[in-house]
Amino acid sequence: MLVFYSDHFVLPLPEGHTFPMAKYSRLREHLVEHRIVAADRLLEAPAASWDDLRLVHTREYVDAVASGTLTREAQRRIGFPWSPGMVERSRRSVGATVAAARAALAHGLAANLAGGTHHAFADRGEGFCVFNDVAVAARVLQRERGATRIAVVDCDVHQGNGTAAIFRDDASVFTFSIHGARNFPFRKEASNLDVALEDGATDVDYLPRLARHLDDVLDRHRPDFVFYLAGADPYEGDRLGRLGMTIGGLRTRDELVLGRCRALGLPVAISMGGGYAHDIDAIVTIHANTIAAAAALCARDLAARDTEPTCHNVSAC
Repeated sequence: MLVFYSDHFVLPLPEGHTFPMAKYSRLREHLVEHRIVAADRLLEAPAASWDDLRLVHTREYVDAVASGTLTREAQRRIGFPWSPGMVERSRRSVGATVAAARAALAHGLAANLAGGTHHAFADRGEGFCVFNDVAVAARVLQRERGATRIAVVDCDVHQGNGTAAIFRDDASVFTFSIHGARNFPFRKEASNLDVALEDGATDVDYLPRLARHLDDVLDRHRPDFVFYLAGADPYEGDRLGRLGMTIGGLRTRDELVLGRCRALGLPVAISMGGGYAHDIDAIVTIHANTIAAAAALCARDLAARDTEPTCHNVSAC
């Protein structure tokens, strides 16, 4: 399984900033140290092209980010001060999801060790999201005719409001968000399917609802490609999460989503989404478990391919 990273491109932030930039490099190091992903399967992300970004975002917004002419209010809404490093990091994060989507088409599963920037709208960013990586990657796949009917399965604790707004009038992309009802964003957009959970919802509350609605999404929309946002922020120890899921419950979530998609032969590109626990090791473990769940599916498929002469809908990772 190919995994794309962009942690060498660090977004400079003031000391004490809420956003845990350190988690990205530590995640990549953890994956190699624990042999979850071989080092030669970890690839540095390319930068998304300006033309690809304009498939989703308005020319005015892209130009303002590129030139450093974002207003103070626009920067406040994003949550990051403008800098050349912010621009490069944001382009690399989107480029990683585009690369993962192309790799998933070829191999069935691939991942971006960042991304999940689902609060970015066509004309603005917000909530630590500059450009919408999944939306751009979806448009790239459609332009290249790699996929036509796409499902976004968003399991970040915060509703994917930017993604919902971008695809509001587009029947080719089905947006599904399972999130905290009382959490950011406080003005929600309408996804094709929203499942809102009350504060403190646990594994027992979350997992059966996810299973039931995921089947509904896959049956109703019949996608030929899935983007999975595997947020670490439903975790009970997350500063911004307000839910009560355990690390084991989040691993089960990953196995559920990836297993159902894989059983249907659907290629899946994974983005990490949010994670804001004080304990960065917990965030790293949750994200690493997502990659481990995907790697286990790839290993299973490789073993099956070696022992059975039958064809599969997607090739092994």
